[in-house]
Parts: sequence; structure tokens; C-alpha cells
Amino acid sequence: MHLSSDDLIFWQHGWFKLNETIVTTWALMFVLAAGAKLITRKLVTGIQISRWQAALEIIVTGIKKQIEEVGLWQPEKYIGFIGTLFLFIATANLFTIFPIYEPPTGSLSTTTALALSVFVAVPFYGIRERGLVAYLKSFAEPTIIMLPFNIVSELSHTLALAMRLFGNMMSGTMILAILLIITPLIFPMVMSALGLLIGMVQAYIFGVLATVYIAAATGTHQTANNKT
Repeated sequence: MHLSSDDLIFWQHGWFKLNETIVTTWALMFVLAAGAKLITRKLVTGIQISRWQAALEIIVTGIKKQIEEVGLWQPEKYIGFIGTLFLFIATANLFTIFPIYEPPTGSLSTTTALALSVFVAVPFYGIRERGLVAYLKSFAEPTIIMLPFNIVSELSHTLALAMRLFGNMMSGTMILAILLIITPLIFPMVMSALGLLIGMVQAYIFGVLATVYIAAATGTHQTANNKT
């Protein structure tokens, strides 16, 4: 068992390495895309719906409600991005109950990529909702003295997201690897189940933090309060 999916290299040519992280990441993206296509191709609006559509509606409604509760009062604008983040991380950790599987979220490259996507999305949504000038002015609030601190805070969000997810997933993988060496199979199975729970929690936390950062950038939570 490898501590990181980066360690298992399937093919290499020069500087390019096709490792398990890349393979499992693209496989997960394919599964999510294909699953979404299959489930949504026969959506109905009547009383009688399929189990897959019912499950999809429960997931979408739950994510939408959580986004709204965090502070974004028009969750349909952000559910595509935040929902995809949550589902990818959750699905990536779904198979941790199998000892031979290393989730791509246990790789620093994957967690960095996820954090960078949030780093790009925050100013994107902020500028789209508030305008470029208003968004840039927010870095100098409440006074111009706070400008460097606000910039550092914005950058630290990305680092914190990447290290939080990587650290939690890597710690579970390391514990499982140690138990596989010194204990019978039953203990790693229990730890794998615990790792699955940790993965689901981390998917939730990552999604909520991304929502909080976007809400702060867009200022929509203030707009919602003013409208009420």
C-alpha cells in the first residue's frame, strides 16, 4: 500500500508521469459526468419518479439548502461549482473501504488543484456580483491600512484549504498503512470505514468553506439581510 497515489506510476515518458492520482481523478470525473448524464436524461415532473431521480433531487436540494444557509441567498448561481466540489471529494473517498484504493484527495497535487479552483472562483463570483471596482475596494476596507492583510488573508485561504484536506486524508492513509503491517485485516477494515466517514466530513467542510469564501467575496449575505 502506498501512502500517496502519486507513488504508483503506470507510465512515464520524460518528465511526464501517468500515476494513480491522474488515473483515478479522470476516472472519477468520467463516472460523475456519465452518471449525471444517465440520471438526467429521463427526468419527469410528475408524482411517479425513478429512484435515481429521487436520490438526485435529495442531493441537489440538500446542497442548495446548505449553500443558502451559509449565506448565499441565490444558491442556484453557485450550486454547479460548489456542488461539483462536494460530490467529487465525497466520491473520491467513497471507495476508501477497500484497502488497495488510495483516494486522489490523499495527494497534495489534487488538494492544491481543488483549493486553486476555489481561489479562482472567489474573485470570479465577487467581480460578477459586485463589479470589479467594488470588489477591489473591499480589500481596503475598513481602511487602506488593511490592504496587505486582506491580500495575505485571501492567499492563506487557498493554502489552508489544500493543507486541511491533504492533512486529514493523508493521516488516515498513514494510519491504515501502519495497521496493515502490524495488525490483522479486521482493524484496517474498521479504520477504512472511519476513513470513509472522515472523507465525507472533509467533503462537507471543503464545500462549506468554499461557500463562505464566495459569500464574503460577493457580499450577497449582506444583500440578503438588507432585502429582509
